[in-house]
Amino acid sequence: MTSRKEEQERRREERQRAEVEAGVKERRQRLVKLTSAAVFLAIIAVVLAIVISQSGGSDEAGSTDLNDVATVQSQLKGLPQNGPVLGDPSAKVTLIEYGDLQCSTCKLYADSIMPQLFSGPVRSGQAKIEFRAWPIIGPDSIPAAEGAYAAGQQGRFWSYIELFYANQGGENSGYVTDAFQTAVAKDAGVPNIAMWNQDRKDPRWKRLLKQHEQQAQAFGFTGTPSFAIQSAGGAAKPIPGQTGGSVLSLGALEAAINQAG
Repeated sequence: MTSRKEEQERRREERQRAEVEAGVKERRQRLVKLTSAAVFLAIIAVVLAIVISQSGGSDEAGSTDLNDVATVQSQLKGLPQNGPVLGDPSAKVTLIEYGDLQCSTCKLYADSIMPQLFSGPVRSGQAKIEFRAWPIIGPDSIPAAEGAYAAGQQGRFWSYIELFYANQGGENSGYVTDAFQTAVAKDAGVPNIAMWNQDRKDPRWKRLLKQHEQQAQAFGFTGTPSFAIQSAGGAAKPIPGQTGGSVLSLGALEAAINQAG
């Protein structure tokens, strides 16, 4: 017999899965390599049409008057940020996310799933989360990632990406401007904007992004967000259940963390 608590947990996971799948149904899978330029252009045209009409970003894409600054600050308050890693550096489990800051599905996770991981296994010290930028959506994804890694040089990587997601515009719509990124960096609390501007031009970030691409492909990932799990002293492994258009629920991510720990 199912207990009341188990039934509530089941319903909670079903609601979370439905919320994420509703936004990902037509645009979850981002193919890394396509065999036909004509197919590529057709897919991009469809994706852009969907995203522009249904975008869940800020009221005015690319605006420098950002939304949810206080919310992001509250969610991350007191959590250590070490470059792209959020949480206690000594945590035995690392949840690795391969994401693209332009990805609308990644935004859904940032809005509805990640805050619960922050307040749960990350804040308790059970796990830390590492973000590995994998810019597969378009050219604007690259400077977006570089801005995040530059913010990480000053301990504000996660503040930057969470605020970026909260104010995300339509994919490849041109909203990732210097003005927009500077506003994100300032409101994320990056203390030295001049240094951030220099750091985001560092050529090492492009080399790092290439490494992330190779890792994601080796794992068999075909889209963002995709997740791997790593125990202390062990190798990172992809979390099962990410094939095709499927997405991972909060419960699936928590189960992977618990099993790895």
